[in-house]
Amino acid sequence: MPSISYKDAGVDIDAGDALVERIKPLARRTMRPEVLTGIGGFGALVEISKKYQEPVLVSGTDGVGTKLKLAFELNRHDTVGIDLVAMSVNDILVQGAEPLFFLDYFATGKLSLDTAEAVIAGIATGCEQAGCALIGGETAEMPGMYPEGEYDLAGFAVGVVEKSRIISGKTILPGDVVLGLASSGAHSNGYSLVRKLIDLAHIGLKSDFHGRPFADVVMAPTRIYVKPLLALMAALPVKGMAHITGGGITGNLPRCLPDTLAAQVNPASWERAPLFDWLQQAGDVTADEMLRTFNCGIGMCVVVAASDAGAAMAQLQASGETVWQIGEIVARPEGAEQVLYS
Repeated sequence: MPSISYKDAGVDIDAGDALVERIKPLARRTMRPEVLTGIGGFGALVEISKKYQEPVLVSGTDGVGTKLKLAFELNRHDTVGIDLVAMSVNDILVQGAEPLFFLDYFATGKLSLDTAEAVIAGIATGCEQAGCALIGGETAEMPGMYPEGEYDLAGFAVGVVEKSRIISGKTILPGDVVLGLASSGAHSNGYSLVRKLIDLAHIGLKSDFHGRPFADVVMAPTRIYVKPLLALMAALPVKGMAHITGGGITGNLPRCLPDTLAAQVNPASWERAPLFDWLQQAGDVTADEMLRTFNCGIGMCVVVAASDAGAAMAQLQASGETVWQIGEIVARPEGAEQVLYS
């Protein structure tokens, strides 16, 4: 019997080593002063900046979900890495944390260097947008685990916040204002329904949709809100924030509210992108189902005092964000939900 190697079993160690060399320059672009070691070791070392008196670490992990299925179908892999970073850094941001570093997990049946490099280039771009360092990750080649040409992604972000500046929602009061920051599209949530509606409506991914290929609209990467919101938190008291992901505004805004309060939200107060109108019409989806499945045009909610709302909106707009005043905080009626739509 001839000698059998690991490569004969479907795992190419040389390809994995070649990928590491390809991505080192990508990771180098994202480095921060706190990073002590780069990619290549068993672990990466990061110190906490001396600017923090009582630093608290905040961690988060997420994936991209079935949006990856569209990436496979389109052979478009350059933006899902941005989605991956966004889902984790936006999550830790809502507690006031500045993202420090990010790690990824990329798993596939047979490693394609070009595909993996495109994905990780997107991750590096997302890290640059968030101001955090890509310090390492894991590339797993597992023959037989995934269909040909497919892969899975997971991401892990760690940030830091001064203990006295943690945003917990405890200071939110009736009369406070809810601001909504525009999303870039469906972000990375609800794609099992998106894909079902695409199939039902028989719309081609290359079809024209309001002057853009439909594929560009559904694959638009998740917006990263880190830099504008860190700047806002440095300038004004931010009382609460909610990253609008799976569950929509209905499921996510309550996560930053005290149990005794509710948010009165007016869906007519913001401009909803055509994609969401199309999704609703394609499946005759109810308004309630839309609001608890998709972000419907609002990717992040920020709660501030009414007296700070004007200044907060002006600063966010100056940072390039599209922002609306979408609601206010009220006392929660007995037995009522925490998001009340008007």
